[in-house]
Amino acid sequence: MCGFIGKFSYDIIDVNSLETCNSYIECRGPDSKVVHSSSSELLKYCFIFNRLSILDLAENANQPMVDEFSGNILMFNGEIFNHEELRKYLIKKGMNFKTSHSDTEVIIKGLIAEDIKFVQKLKGQFAIFYFDKNKNKAYLIRDRLGQKPLYFSTLNNSLVFGSNLKSLVKLNNSKDLDIKSLDEYLRYGVVSSPNTIFKNYYKVEPSQIIEVDFNNRTLEIRDSIYWDVEDSLDEKPFINEEFFEILNNSVKIRTQADVDIASILSGGLDSTAITKFISKSNNIDTFSVISDDKKYDESKWSYKVANKYKTQHKTISINSKISKEDIRESLDSLDEPYSDPSVIPSFKLYREISKHYKVAISGDGGDELLGGYKRTFMTLNNNPIPSGLLKTIYNIYPSFLGTGSYFLSKVKNKEESYQSTLSDDKFVKLLFSESIESKKNIFLGREKNLYKALLISDYKFFLPEQMLFKVDRTSMANSLEVRSPFLDHELIEYIMSHTANYLNLKRSKPILKDFLMNDFDKKFVERPKQGFVFDLESWIFDNLNFINDTFEDGSVVGNYFKNPTKKLSIYKSRVNALRIWKIYTLENYLLNF
Repeated sequence: MCGFIGKFSYDIIDVNSLETCNSYIECRGPDSKVVHSSSSELLKYCFIFNRLSILDLAENANQPMVDEFSGNILMFNGEIFNHEELRKYLIKKGMNFKTSHSDTEVIIKGLIAEDIKFVQKLKGQFAIFYFDKNKNKAYLIRDRLGQKPLYFSTLNNSLVFGSNLKSLVKLNNSKDLDIKSLDEYLRYGVVSSPNTIFKNYYKVEPSQIIEVDFNNRTLEIRDSIYWDVEDSLDEKPFINEEFFEILNNSVKIRTQADVDIASILSGGLDSTAITKFISKSNNIDTFSVISDDKKYDESKWSYKVANKYKTQHKTISINSKISKEDIRESLDSLDEPYSDPSVIPSFKLYREISKHYKVAISGDGGDELLGGYKRTFMTLNNNPIPSGLLKTIYNIYPSFLGTGSYFLSKVKNKEESYQSTLSDDKFVKLLFSESIESKKNIFLGREKNLYKALLISDYKFFLPEQMLFKVDRTSMANSLEVRSPFLDHELIEYIMSHTANYLNLKRSKPILKDFLMNDFDKKFVERPKQGFVFDLESWIFDNLNFINDTFEDGSVVGNYFKNPTKKLSIYKSRVNALRIWKIYTLENYLLNF
């Protein structure tokens, strides 16, 4: 797992400036740094790679990796879990390797042998830069689900790209706020791909290939998608044994590393299932959190799991009284504005694990795979009330009292129902007299089967833009690689291509519950889902003066919204605390880089 930054230009490139901007990325790869540049050619380039050494620790596995025959160049952030299989495949095709087991060399040799279509054979989490010197083309490629970040900009007829948005903005010395992206952030707490909060800066989308052609001294950009979660849709019979075999294989390949690996154990269904599989063949260390706030403490459940599977268990104590220093460190880890307050405990957890390990296995993605979210069940179990009445109530519902999502969640239109659970349109109307742009459609599943349409929507919006963003930024800020077996694309394709006969509208994720029932009692298996959060409401309203000071004259947010917390402080609720947190984190982001 690593981080990189690069630039192509027809003008002279200031390497020192590039190195300065690389400071935002160094945490992603603290083990080594390599600068690679060329200034003698018409098209000039400079790349900086920061390595977190996990697989093939030898020096000849370092990046940027330059092919000795073609001169092609590759930088890659992530892990390819089927690299051994692909290496054997490429050797049979006549490719020679210099490294013993580098997945980086597998990628570049594969791209040389089969061109860009080789990406379809990769199983893993990755952000890839590839320069085909003969074709004079650069490629920016992101993994299927968007686990690893990749940004780019083509300002001033040059290409800058890298693992961190802040670094690119600083490199170009241009940060014009995109007002449409601001509108989206206020609704959803994120800015979704391909846009960012700034004009002229973009994210490579999940499963997207950006091709940049430098011929004729221009930058011609083309894009394509190499995988779509909807392509595998079918209704074949679902067989539990087949599903668990794929999951077991997914866990197995993600425990491969040349360094020690830990497992994050919350004690919930997902992490427990992962721990069960790992314990069959590995002596694994598990980590869980102890909170002094009993509302958020799951330690008794994680102890049960650790005892059952005989793991080497460690606990991390997290004080529910979050300090301003905790807030600052956690928010500084984000290269985009992001409003989920769970970044605070996540950052603290990863920081503690990283003191002993470089790699951790997590249960992330289980809810998206098996429809574990409350909103999924709300939409599926919805007995609609006449939409006209509900929308009338929603329109007159005071913005300062809440989102009003309850009313829209009951409408007959499933798109509106789903969207209402993730969007706060009332907040936009509270701050703006008129919306800047009609709200973005995040119900992205076009499948007639409603359950699968909901899963598709989560895979295309919530998972990459919210969940995986948080995991990547807070873990990599602490130089920790997180691997998630539930995010294996073959596992997802199995769910999409088979009937959902495991679905129970009165019982969340029954397939996992039944899998664990032989090891634990009903009280353990059937308990309600618990989020990884802290008491945000208390922190916000206890620190309101401190927050208001942030929005004094001269603040970025204060230039758009006058007294942004005034109306939100009338009614002290968790919804309004989340809203204040949303604009506070935005202000913190815009002012502090």
